[in-house]
Amino acid sequence: METTPARERILARIRRQQHRDEGQRPAEEREADEWLQRHPRGPLPALGAAPIERFREMAQRMQTTLDEVATWDEAPAAVARYLAAHGLPPAAVAYDNLQHLRWLEAGLAVEHRPPRDEDLVSITDCFCAVAETGSLVFATSPSTWATAHLLPETHIVLLDARRIVSHQEDAFDLMRTELGEIPRGFNTVSGPSRTGDIEQTIVLGAHGPYRVHVVIVRTQG
Repeated sequence: METTPARERILARIRRQQHRDEGQRPAEEREADEWLQRHPRGPLPALGAAPIERFREMAQRMQTTLDEVATWDEAPAAVARYLAAHGLPPAAVAYDNLQHLRWLEAGLAVEHRPPRDEDLVSITDCFCAVAETGSLVFATSPSTWATAHLLPETHIVLLDARRIVSHQEDAFDLMRTELGEIPRGFNTVSGPSRTGDIEQTIVLGAHGPYRVHVVIVRTQG
């Protein structure tokens, strides 16, 4: 027998305690949507540069490393150069939607599956990137696994330059436009994982990758 999700049970209990009729819910949701549509944004900071340049500046501040290629066809070779420069094996796991790239021609053994504990490198794209903060935004789905940007020590992101938005609010708007809603699972990643819990000393890789490398792809190819 199908059970009511925990979230729905909690919300239903809150409505009962507030003496609100369950039948009011659709009207309340419509009212909230209408408010969001007409409510203006708050003040947004000026970037002071083109979005791609601001993204590069802010990403580097967060200890993300960057490369740039002209077309998607050049991306595998850029990944291979990065792995060789860091003494990493020419092997990785990658999102399903990157299967069309010519990994073998670049000398890379790439498996398209979720990462396991022993996998050192993951390769993904991202939903978009935010110039204001230098952050990468991931919308998880059955084929874009959150573990790919959380588990391996090295995370390489192929970023379509056209997917760089100015502000975080633009990322939310893009989700609503392209996905219909903000997905239940999305992550905003700003550089390698870090913590300062121990003696206020920043340590990379405490809760995720300690290397984040972005290959910006300028055009389709």
